[in-house]
Amino acid sequence: MLAILGFLMVITFLYLIMSKRVTPFTGLIIVPVIYGIIGGFGFQLGPMMMDGVLNTAPTALLILFAILYFGIMIDTGLFEPLTNKIIKIAKGDPLKVIVGTAILAGIVGLDGDGSTTIIIVVSAFLPIYIKLGIKPIILASITVLQIGITTLVPWGGPVGRVASVLNLDPTSLFRTMVPGMIVSLIYIVLVAYIIGRKERARLGIHKPYLNMNDQTESMMSAAVENVVIKRPKLRWLNFILTIVIMAALLLEWLPPVVLFILGTAIALLINYPSIIDQRERVQKHAPNALSVTSIMLAAGVFAGILKETQMSAAMAQSLITIIPDGIGSFLPIVIAVLSIPGLFLIGPDAFYFGIIPVIAETASIYGVSEMEIAIASLYGTSFGFIGPLVGAMYLLTEMTKVNLGDVQKYAAKWAIGVFLIYIIVGISLGHVLF
Repeated sequence: MLAILGFLMVITFLYLIMSKRVTPFTGLIIVPVIYGIIGGFGFQLGPMMMDGVLNTAPTALLILFAILYFGIMIDTGLFEPLTNKIIKIAKGDPLKVIVGTAILAGIVGLDGDGSTTIIIVVSAFLPIYIKLGIKPIILASITVLQIGITTLVPWGGPVGRVASVLNLDPTSLFRTMVPGMIVSLIYIVLVAYIIGRKERARLGIHKPYLNMNDQTESMMSAAVENVVIKRPKLRWLNFILTIVIMAALLLEWLPPVVLFILGTAIALLINYPSIIDQRERVQKHAPNALSVTSIMLAAGVFAGILKETQMSAAMAQSLITIIPDGIGSFLPIVIAVLSIPGLFLIGPDAFYFGIIPVIAETASIYGVSEMEIAIASLYGTSFGFIGPLVGAMYLLTEMTKVNLGDVQKYAAKWAIGVFLIYIIVGISLGHVLF
């Protein structure tokens, strides 16, 4: 009975999310509560939900303050010198312009917010692409491929989702992904070089030197709001602060949540001493931070009820009866492969919150750890970001005026390389045993 209720709960959640009848936040809370009541748990649901929320809270807080911190850094104009330098070096050479796109997207994308990265990169480069005659689909594809990699930072969506639902440390999960991410980021730069050579052969090099025109400047200013909030004189101080936080994160000097709480407070204090300015900066980025954080906490409710009612255990036991002997130990590779169509077709919320907990419970019976399942489920992230259920993709296509299907087809063939890199690096380092 518990297994049936569990599967019905997951199926109901997937259906409601995919049909867009409810938001992920609403579905993650209402659906498990209803099925918990049907299962006869009644007043026991309160403590179950609270346990799930408490387990998820550290991840939610990390994401909350990381989004605030990087939002403030973008407001100060931290990334603008890099953008301007890349454009200056690129001059009128299509090859340099396209490689510059990959480099800028890879660096700016570390803020974990795909929409912000799209705004900054496309605003900076689209006028140049148009002037040189470079196909805008290249700009869209290179940008989204880099975002598909950088979104795996702890404050990004995928790691936060799978860490919250499996009660894992997002920073530890991120560290296992770092080697593959680094190789993948370099790979996309090489992809940009290959594409750039073809475009250079097709278009030649534009002379004289291509300066940033008024259109470029106006579009870039829109990405950072206005010059009033920029802090060019504090740029090096902001850069050092960001580097220290990133180093401390990787070296585990302090808990990740503490790092970004301190970082956000320091960033506000040194850049916007006025209380009014501080309030305005927080208010600007609060909607985005709250949106992501609320989903993480709601995921805790879903996971808490699924686990504490023993539904997930019952579901896992029922799955064992249909899994062929000898296949159980290969579940990580199965999940890695399934993550491509899963993330693309049903979206990250449905995949990570609805499917992964059940698979992880099943895998544990075969001696496969939750960390292995979590890592494998992240390998298809590049395909997940280009999927039709990711809102940032529509921002990208609207800004570049490129068809969504065309971007998906163009980017997918290169995303396969990213997936293979994760597999090879994961096996080589022993993070995932196939």
